[in-house]
Amino acid sequence: MPTAPLPHLARGVDHAAFPTLDPAGTIRFYRDVLGFPVVHSICAAGWGPEKHPDFVHFFFDIGNDDRIAFFHYFGFEPPMVSARGDAFARFNDEMPSFYIASRHLAIHVESAEHLNEYQHRLDLSDWPTELRVQHETIESIYTHDPNGYLLEITRALRPVTPQEDHDAALSVQALLDIADAGDLTLDALLRRKAELIVAHAEDRDPLPTPERVR
Repeated sequence: MPTAPLPHLARGVDHAAFPTLDPAGTIRFYRDVLGFPVVHSICAAGWGPEKHPDFVHFFFDIGNDDRIAFFHYFGFEPPMVSARGDAFARFNDEMPSFYIASRHLAIHVESAEHLNEYQHRLDLSDWPTELRVQHETIESIYTHDPNGYLLEITRALRPVTPQEDHDAALSVQALLDIADAGDLTLDALLRRKAELIVAHAEDRDPLPTPERVR
């Protein structure tokens, strides 16, 4: 006898995330060429259980409450195999796991109850939940699918405010400025961001703040 279908609780893509070796080009392409607003950023000094470089994680609004996100790891030079492929597939088995995990798909659900339901389903399967964590404005569970792809299922802990959108825009502009200056470090990013905050206080709005699509 066929079983009843499971309730479908997912509400589309929260974000798809990728590593970038060219943060300045990435910002210019998504923000300045395509016009996707910057809506969130995380500047972190180290992360996770293994030796981990400082990084910046920044998000662009691609419409319909969906985002595309990128990680740039300061000072990290991955083993290059060839110039073909993308910023992930061209590398060999020496690639550390933090870089591999930065390429992932995040699916959005509406509540803790729905997140718990998906964790329950995973934990009864051959692909149990590997991690559950709250970070900044979301709570997420993670596992790897049968192909080895990292899958995140996430819920919002609270709405993201316009002030946080503007803070993200400052972070991304600071990242672009230090990349152009050839000083790609987290310390340089934070110093430049502080300068932009002071300039904003004096000039009220030194950066364009495009209206959010979300």
